[in-house]
Amino acid sequence: MADDQAREQPQEQQQPSEETTQSPGGMEAFKTYVMEHKVDTALWATRALTLLFCISYFIPIFGNPYSSYQKVLMSNAATSALRLHQRIPTVQFSREFLTQLLMEDSAHYLLYSIIFMYTAPIMMVLAPIFLFALLHFASYSLGLLDVIGQNNALGSRFLISLVEFQHRNILRGAAFVEIFLMPLCVIFLFLGRVNLITPFVYYRFLTLRYSSRRNPYTRNMFHELRMTAETSVNRPGSPEFLRNAVNRAIVFISGLAPAVVTQ
Repeated sequence: MADDQAREQPQEQQQPSEETTQSPGGMEAFKTYVMEHKVDTALWATRALTLLFCISYFIPIFGNPYSSYQKVLMSNAATSALRLHQRIPTVQFSREFLTQLLMEDSAHYLLYSIIFMYTAPIMMVLAPIFLFALLHFASYSLGLLDVIGQNNALGSRFLISLVEFQHRNILRGAAFVEIFLMPLCVIFLFLGRVNLITPFVYYRFLTLRYSSRRNPYTRNMFHELRMTAETSVNRPGSPEFLRNAVNRAIVFISGLAPAVVTQ
């Protein structure tokens, strides 16, 4: 059951093991855990930086907002690269390796960071990054509180609430923003805020998210949006031209969806 829940979340990272959480707490236990799980702790730190830079962009009190925007993307890229190293530690120059690489969620979000690294700042681009960083930072922080024996603190209860009761809404919200960014990229192309290649590369990113075996939220959100659109336009009294336009759009978008290989 725990493994199934972890597979639902992109870029997941493991929490401290039961053996660690049952040992005496305190700073010594914290130091021991950090030394034994250096990469996981580094992921926790990069996600903390991502949250900090996001806040700095949304509330530009300190520093340049454009600089904060770039730092968010760079810290997210670092997180994705570290997570990708955990998933695929050995690099090979083969078609099989490339196929395996493109199946990893962390590779998708590394591509996501690269896509928007050299475009004008777009606030919505940071929304999925912020939500993912918040979710996984909270999850791992909760484990660290168990390690040092502070799992009864007020902050711990807040993290439990965030992880256990809001994680599905967070992932659904991130998926919705990722889908909505596709037409937004096309609009921004005509406004000169992104370059010509951005919509095409982002479409590739979106197809990778749709085909993800470990995170079905993008695929599910497409289905929910389709059901909502069909229900709305098929109500009595809906204009015929609107119904036809929406149905044509649904057929067109459905035709762009990649084939999904079920496990």
